[in-house]
Parts: sequence; structure tokens; C-alpha cells
Amino acid sequence: MDETNELIQQRIRKLETLREEGVNPYPNDFKVTHTSGDILKAFGALSEEELKSVSESFCLAGRIVAIRNFGKASFIQVKDRDGKIQAYFQKETLGEEPFRFFKRLDIGDFVGLEGKVFRTKTGELTLQVQKFCLLGKSLRPLPEKWHGLTDIEIRYRQRYLDLIANPKVKEVFLTRALVIQKIREFFNRRGFCEVETPMLHPIPGGATAKPFRTHHNTLDMKLFL
Repeated sequence: MDETNELIQQRIRKLETLREEGVNPYPNDFKVTHTSGDILKAFGALSEEELKSVSESFCLAGRIVAIRNFGKASFIQVKDRDGKIQAYFQKETLGEEPFRFFKRLDIGDFVGLEGKVFRTKTGELTLQVQKFCLLGKSLRPLPEKWHGLTDIEIRYRQRYLDLIANPKVKEVFLTRALVIQKIREFFNRRGFCEVETPMLHPIPGGATAKPFRTHHNTLDMKLFL
């Protein structure tokens, strides 16, 4: 068994253990109040002393993309739709059982975090976690950190991996969605009606030219362009 399959089997066993313990590994009741972008925009310019006067707690959710353990404390990087933010887990703050549960999490897992902001000694804006929960157990390891996803075939066939590993691809998708939204708004304001036309269809039509023929292997269907 190769290393990747072994990691997957380990995570499947962790998933089974969670369910045996009565823990829902995929809950849907966590309420997000802020994104990483909201927090960085609101408090990124504040000093350590100024942050001490911020009493508000923040709830955010994201995927764990890095973990650094230091005995009774740990730092993680959490990635959401806006970017990344560092979170700090301390055994003294969380308690024995929650901290032990945190130690069982893997890179790739989705978590919900609640806490307050502060600056570390290196000056990085960080969320001091007071409560947390698992929102989604990841069964597959993420693409290798430093080299990312470079195989073109995999990138185009497994878009979800491409979006995880390549931030620039995500920006392209977001920009494309925004452009399409603005085009629709432009034509809607002028009374146009959007009509969808299929690219591939089992019946040729709509043109006098000879249609292009193709075959859908998975569905075993003849289609026309």
C-alpha cells in the first residue's frame, strides 16, 4: 500500500472512531460571523495594546492548511474564502478534553472556531481559540505543500484539487463569476431574456450546416454539436 492510500485508511479509521464516540463529523449548525478577510481588514492595523481593548468574540470557519504543535499549545493556519488566518490553541484555555480532541485533527479538516484576536510575539494577527468544533473530516491528504498541483491532466479533470492547490485559479473563477453576473445585470436592466442553448444534444438542429458528431463514452450516447 502506498503512502497516500495508507493516509486515507488512517483518516477513515479516525472517522469511524468519531462516529463510535457519538461525534458528528459533518455537522451543519455552526454559525459564522466573520471571515478571515473581515478580521484582517478590521484589526490588521491595530497594535498589540489596541487589540487588548477588543472584547468581541469572532466565529469563523475554514480548512486547516498547516499545524504547528508546541506541547501544550499549537498554531494552525485556517483557510476560508477570503484567505488565511492563524489560530492559537492553548490547553490551559480550552481544557484537557477539547485540547486532546484538537490533537486528533488533520491538515485538510474543516473546523469552526470561536475566539478573540491578539498579536503574537512575531506581530502576526491571531485568533485565540476559546471554543472549536469539527465541521468536516477530510479523508484525503491535500496536494504537496511546496510543489502544489502541477499535473495538467489532474488539474483539469479534478477541478476541486486545482482550486485548493492553486490560489490564482480560484481568483480566475471568482473573476469569471463576477463578470458573468455584471453582464446579466446589464442585459436584465434593458429587458433582455436569457435563454440557455445546449452545446451537445442528442438531436441535431438549429443550423443548416452539417452538425458535428461525437460520442459520450460514459453514457454511451451519440451527440451532436
